[in-house]
Amino acid sequence: MTKFKKFSLFLILAAFMVIAAACGGAEEEPKENAEGTEPETAELEGSVVVDGSGTVYPFMALMAENYMTDEQENVSVEVGRSGTSAGFKKFLVEADGTDFNDASRTIKDEEKAEADKLGIETQELKVALDGLTFVINPDNDWAKELTEDQVKKIFLAEGNIKNWSDLDPSFPSEPIKTMGPNENHGTYEFFWEKILGEKDLVEGINLQQEYSTLVDLVSKDKNAIAFFGYGYYESNKDKLQAVSVDFGNGPVAPSTKTIGESEDFAYSAFTRPVFTYLNVDMAKEKPQVLDYAIYTMENANAVATETGFAPLPEEEIKASIDALNALK
Repeated sequence: MTKFKKFSLFLILAAFMVIAAACGGAEEEPKENAEGTEPETAELEGSVVVDGSGTVYPFMALMAENYMTDEQENVSVEVGRSGTSAGFKKFLVEADGTDFNDASRTIKDEEKAEADKLGIETQELKVALDGLTFVINPDNDWAKELTEDQVKKIFLAEGNIKNWSDLDPSFPSEPIKTMGPNENHGTYEFFWEKILGEKDLVEGINLQQEYSTLVDLVSKDKNAIAFFGYGYYESNKDKLQAVSVDFGNGPVAPSTKTIGESEDFAYSAFTRPVFTYLNVDMAKEKPQVLDYAIYTMENANAVATETGFAPLPEEEIKASIDALNALK
């Protein structure tokens, strides 16, 4: 073999060794994201169990769908809607409770006491704002606008209102059919406690477990009036109409622009926050539970606007995310 051929062979072998070394080194390099600073999101698996508020259900159901589709396809997020109070009974169970309880009211003192008794640490996560909405049949052309006082009189026993004409002589002399969610729901409790001041409800009110049942009943009865969260009205506008309420400065229709906690929002008197409660011990034991909690808060405002809720101020969202990250 000539010296030239030996030298050429040496160059080829040297180049091959450089390429092989480079390839081997690349395999040992940790994966980085586009910025080259953080590793890719770890793949998680397992389940996350959520129950509770029927009002919060559309929000949480969409959140769960997005999470399983876009974030962690190997995590199963199960979302129920037994109602706030019924949900807390499933949440406050030693070692076998749900991971989250959605709530359209804050946790009660007796529920806190039960959590303490069981050694369950809970974390309240405010996820959106809702407006208590009063809905009537599309053919009802007399009660489209009511004062706050008139709304209360309709649902209070002491109001002594049986017919629409009892409320206003210009209204039809037809019986008012009052309806709403039952005692399992935080919406009922918010209305009874905060709006009606814990006074007796009108006799014969039709209280239902399912919001879909209320939608159907009102859509078929010209004399019906019911209350529930704004999101259920928003998704059933083709079957219902919302009552505009006059709080003293003219009628206000509930909407994501008028619903808010400060006096800057015209529907603030009937606005309430909605929540999900996290079992902190579950979040520490199961990484998918904590990951889902963080994802929920990071995407809360986007999902809220898609499901008929008003968004939260960004500083409140950030505070919740910081608190969750501290659990890692």
